[in-house]
Amino acid sequence: MTAIKAVLFDYGRVLSGPPDPAAREEMKQILGVDEERFRTIYWKHRDDYDRGTLKSVAYWENVARDLHQTLDAKKLNALIEADRALWTQPNHAMIDWAAALQRAGIQTGVLSNMGDAMEAGIVARFPWLAEFNHKTFSHRLGMAKPDAAIYRHAAEGLGVPADEILFVDDLEENVAAARAAGMNAIQYSSQEQFESAMRTAGWGPLLTPATTAA
Repeated sequence: MTAIKAVLFDYGRVLSGPPDPAAREEMKQILGVDEERFRTIYWKHRDDYDRGTLKSVAYWENVARDLHQTLDAKKLNALIEADRALWTQPNHAMIDWAAALQRAGIQTGVLSNMGDAMEAGIVARFPWLAEFNHKTFSHRLGMAKPDAAIYRHAAEGLGVPADEILFVDDLEENVAAARAAGMNAIQYSSQEQFESAMRTAGWGPLLTPATTAA
């Protein structure tokens, strides 16, 4: 088995926990929609937002337009802040593991589909992001997972061959795309499942890298 020299993390539902239900309710209230309608309009333009085709203001204006609404500055700012809050519940177990990898001298990176306001929000809130060797945010590149090119960009940024990178993501299509790009990859659904999958794959020692490196 090829030694893992870098671990590449998705952000949403990997470094962050499940979306904050209070933030979700706030956005639904501002827009005056129920859960089903919110889910549809929230994701309709999200790919364009993540790819940087739409900036945050344009993204929310498109959402409002689909609802035949207009947004004043107060509502617009509230939606942007609530959207950030939705995805900023930290997953301490994975954050702590990333820190342990960094202390052991193992490269770490972030590869996330993320719009401009979201990146600004998480970088301002989470100083630990500065410890990652490289960060690939989709909106900066005009591409997003599962595009093959974004995995190549992340590997080049880390300066590590793809087959020596372990990628962790919550979505199976992104995991499959990472494997197609030559990376090792594991899907994350819970900490227990993830650690079990790591051990099954033979990467159990990587879960305690400081001890392994000693």
